[in-house]
Amino acid sequence: MSKEEIKKLGPQLMAELLAEALPYIRKFHGKTIVVKYGGNAMTEESLKHGFARDVVLLKLVGMNPVVVHGGGPQIDNALRKIGKQGTFIQGMRITDEETMEVVEWVLGGEVQQDIVMLINHYGGQAVGLTGKDGGLIRAKKMEMPDPKNPGQFIDLGYVGEITSINPAIVKALQDDAFIPVISPIGFSDEGQAYNINADLVAGKIAEILKAEKLIMMTNTPGVLDQENHLLTDLSAKQIDDMFADGTIHGGMLPKISSALDAAKSGVNTVHIIDGRIEHSLLLEVLTNQVFGTMIRSH
Repeated sequence: MSKEEIKKLGPQLMAELLAEALPYIRKFHGKTIVVKYGGNAMTEESLKHGFARDVVLLKLVGMNPVVVHGGGPQIDNALRKIGKQGTFIQGMRITDEETMEVVEWVLGGEVQQDIVMLINHYGGQAVGLTGKDGGLIRAKKMEMPDPKNPGQFIDLGYVGEITSINPAIVKALQDDAFIPVISPIGFSDEGQAYNINADLVAGKIAEILKAEKLIMMTNTPGVLDQENHLLTDLSAKQIDDMFADGTIHGGMLPKISSALDAAKSGVNTVHIIDGRIEHSLLLEVLTNQVFGTMIRSH
């Protein structure tokens, strides 16, 4: 927030905002907050800088943010440069050998380092990780059932599913005041790299770390019903119904599935928020405003 914006607010309102944050700072002090970072928040300059400042602030007031990032638009841009077109089935990118090389280079290199540098620029100490580091993410080839042919599977190429998470390196970094920034690339026992949906990685990391919150930043206001109204609070039963009637589909399928699994596995609250809103991460964690959709296990 700039000096001009603070002047417009006035000291009374500014004091009220800070006072409102205090109970949340106390409540979440020392707690882990996993943030899935994606969408416009990763591509618009003002939102990228705002996100980095927000993460640093959460760390400075005593919380333990862990960032898991996507990078779909950046991968698509890189693929276009070599004459390839991205193809998706049920929200999953079909990944041949050449595409996997691009995914590794874009996610584990360009995108990850951009986030690390911005967080460090604003006074944090970020460290980039892929699944290879400290054996963080073990993976195997994903077998996606073919709905049109029972018993058959769709070959997605080098798309992986998580077999295990070893959180030791993340915990060591947190204990030493660092902010982990994780790229969703897993590795098999033989060293084969796999492209893993970032929502799935964020959900599983949150489960394993017993996070207080899992926050997923998206390009929508949250989960919408069939009339495009925002649903601010959803139970597992409601979500199952929305899967069944097709309200939740496409790229939202892995996101909501991961959110629900995390909620059922002990993550206290899971939030899907609009990453297109400036400082939506801070507003979610430090105010009583309702931003996006909260998902409950019951």
